[in-house]
Amino acid sequence: MILQPILDLVAICAAQGIRQVVLSPGSRCAPLTLAFARHSEMEVRTISDERSAAFIALGMAQQLKQPVVLVCTSGSAALNYYPAIAEAFFQQIPLLVLTADRPPEWVDQWDGQTIFQEEVYGKQVKKSFRFPDSFAHPDQVWGANRIVNEAIHLSRQFPAGPVHVNIPLREPFYPEQGEAFEFPKQPRTFQVEFPSSPLSAESLATLKQELQGKKRILLVPGQQAANPELLQVLEELVRTKQVVVVADGISNMQGAGSITLHDHWIGKEAFQNELRPDLLITFGKSIISKSLKLFLRKQQVAHWHIQPDGQAKDPFQSLSRVVASEPLPVLRWMLGEIPSQDSSYFQGWQNLESRVSDALPKLLREVEFGEYGALATVLDRTPSSSLIHVANSMAVRYLNFLGRRTQEICCNRGTSGIDGSSSTAVGTAFVREGLVTLITGDMAFFYDRNAFWHNYPLSNLRIILLNNHAGGIFRLIEGPAKQPELAEFFETQQALTAAHLAAEYGFGYDLVRNAQDLDQALATFFEESAAPKILEIESESAQNEAILKSVKEQLRLLIGRD
Repeated sequence: MILQPILDLVAICAAQGIRQVVLSPGSRCAPLTLAFARHSEMEVRTISDERSAAFIALGMAQQLKQPVVLVCTSGSAALNYYPAIAEAFFQQIPLLVLTADRPPEWVDQWDGQTIFQEEVYGKQVKKSFRFPDSFAHPDQVWGANRIVNEAIHLSRQFPAGPVHVNIPLREPFYPEQGEAFEFPKQPRTFQVEFPSSPLSAESLATLKQELQGKKRILLVPGQQAANPELLQVLEELVRTKQVVVVADGISNMQGAGSITLHDHWIGKEAFQNELRPDLLITFGKSIISKSLKLFLRKQQVAHWHIQPDGQAKDPFQSLSRVVASEPLPVLRWMLGEIPSQDSSYFQGWQNLESRVSDALPKLLREVEFGEYGALATVLDRTPSSSLIHVANSMAVRYLNFLGRRTQEICCNRGTSGIDGSSSTAVGTAFVREGLVTLITGDMAFFYDRNAFWHNYPLSNLRIILLNNHAGGIFRLIEGPAKQPELAEFFETQQALTAAHLAAEYGFGYDLVRNAQDLDQALATFFEESAAPKILEIESESAQNEAILKSVKEQLRLLIGRD
């Protein structure tokens, strides 16, 4: 039996510009699966593991900046979407989540694959909708149509995010012989305009007045997609010494003159007053550096945050003004309005950046082989055109320690979990023509091995695996590092390598344990190939800890003023 409202749903998605669908096999979702698979404008992929499927869709939507459809069957399948949905919500990535369900009268009646699915994602989605469970009355057909349109628009509206539509479906699920799929050529759709009204003259006058007397302006961009226009304006603000820009790797705003090595000194008490701003301006989402967060919380200075919807986010506990606008027009306006700045303040930040920038590469060349220096070498050899997806835990922290990157950086910092990093990178590679380089640790990599369990080519994917056979980050956190249970219950020591996975999936594979092998492997690693490649850098967790502490101590002595 073919349900026309399901065909209408797919046709509405197509009319609204959605083209990408990720589904997982199941029987209850068969009407959705067949409708999407048979629509000529839809590109449909099937991923068996729902947790991986959701992160793959997230990676695709992150790049496309458009909703990607997720389809799964009823029961626990929907629960496996949850980690990626939470990540999408906090990272503001649009997803249209369609979960097939049993009819409502069969919920909690010991019927198979049945759970309480309505609003199952709670506050981790922008909204949940319940699709009609029958279409006997024309109003039910109209209601289904309205729900699909509203859900798509809501997923796109700032802040973008996941929207859930739960769809109860009755048997029979499959078309009878001779039944044809007839999609409406002009389904009923409606458009929603999202105006981006510029700041009023009155608002700009207020901002100008508040800028007066501000001689030490600090600008901190949070996580966001690469934006060349915005980066160019920031570089001009820095070039003319109007602001100090402190940029983590995930901000994609590490332009010429920005401060990127701040993790090496920002926590020092001696610099608290010297580096204290009198105005903090932020835009984008979260930052990586805990030291920078603590520094900014301690300063308690006036803080402007710029974002279109005017929602109040106050991670530094000093928010004084929300500027309801896109960042670009505000920063362009500031170019001609910022008063003369304290040159010693600007130069103080630059001097610290220069001292660390000059010393760090040499220090990493002199230490024993480990993942810190090895990753520095890898990043130096990674093509500037490659997107880098970096996993959480130590991988993203190393990247931040190593300073300015010219590549676009993506990371799942919405919830900052290690689950789904590989799958997100796979989704990114599905929709991006150029190279995608995944930098990941062993725990994140093996946790998400089903990212590669599908039948789609990934010739543009390169994987840098930092395998210290443990969760090495716990050696650097003061609490667990001091506990006798560290090795067994925090680090989760494991003996796996990626050799068997690479052989099973036909990936290129190199294992390196020293600088010479690394140099040799990198000579061809980024060259074109028919299959993905894994470069596994094997090291010892305790040795990595010693290297990191040694480099940190030598930089401390170089910077001085303890």
